[in-house]
Amino acid sequence: MRVVIAEDQGMLRGALAQLLEMEADIEVTGEALDGHEALDLVIRQKPDLLIADIEMPGMSGLDVAEQLKKQQESCKVVIVTTFARPGYLERAMKAGVSGYILKDEPIDQLIAHLRRIMEGSSYISPELAKTLFFSSENPLSGREVGVLREAKAGRDTRQISERLHLSRGTVRNYLSTAIQKLDVRTRQEAVQKATNKGWI
Repeated sequence: MRVVIAEDQGMLRGALAQLLEMEADIEVTGEALDGHEALDLVIRQKPDLLIADIEMPGMSGLDVAEQLKKQQESCKVVIVTTFARPGYLERAMKAGVSGYILKDEPIDQLIAHLRRIMEGSSYISPELAKTLFFSSENPLSGREVGVLREAKAGRDTRQISERLHLSRGTVRNYLSTAIQKLDVRTRQEAVQKATNKGWI
């Protein structure tokens, strides 16, 4: 099993790589500290499996999974996370990830899950699956999600309009409807609430 690990915390990434390398049937072929590097490694190395954190600079693990699905890469993706956010799990399922696992699972269990995933199974930590079962549905449209993601990155209305090729008035409208749907008062509150729910 050839594996790439994407994790922005160096100590955690190194420790996981060492533990996986101790297994006779696992080879860690690359380590990435952000989503862009992870995507590049997977496209170049064609590993069997990518283990990716969600929260990484530039591109999240979910962004990488979505790109790999779009590019029809055969690499299986396992997301490891500390965040039990229903929107994240929803995105992960749509991106076709094979595993969605809590970081605090024991390493022997993680390795067992990886082996089963390579045999064609999939696995979601029960605590994470529970959050989706009891979650509310994302009320935001795709455009509203895109605008809020840009706002989350600190971009103002002009910058958002340029990046998304929309007029400033249209951007303001999307922000306004997102604020109304999320029942908050400001774009900052909208970004915060949508982030906490895992919708952006």
